[in-house]
Amino acid sequence: MAAWHRILALVALAGGTASLALAATPQAQEIRLVSISSGQPEPILTDGLKTTQDALAADYRGCFTTPLSLGMLTETFTVDPLAKPEPDTRGLSCYDPARLTEDLRTGEAVAFLSEPDITPGMDRVVAIYSDGRAYAWHQRHAAEN
Repeated sequence: MAAWHRILALVALAGGTASLALAATPQAQEIRLVSISSGQPEPILTDGLKTTQDALAADYRGCFTTPLSLGMLTETFTVDPLAKPEPDTRGLSCYDPARLTEDLRTGEAVAFLSEPDITPGMDRVVAIYSDGRAYAWHQRHAAEN
């Protein structure tokens, strides 16, 4: 993990409001975003992660918060301008695809590429708001949308 991730983790943990998803944690229980500099997914700080049960299925949905600022995230991680929130077939009450779609359209939220090709033909995408609310889903590769 990059040194600045460790620093962010220590700062956030000192406040007692966030937990760090470490690389040893199962992929389903951590949220990663693709770094602009390395092109690789890197874990971010999350709190309260709720997901659908089958985390690698096409109908994956997740809700969480992050203490990381939207400014830092947009300067560090790959923005996904073609994000298209998928309907929720499992009833995860915190996930509202219609609201996400509108908020991405207006710039209220920003979408990031999380895990390219997490399953064949599917990417994980994460939308984050300036107040730290965040939502994740799987969608077909942008070229296939």
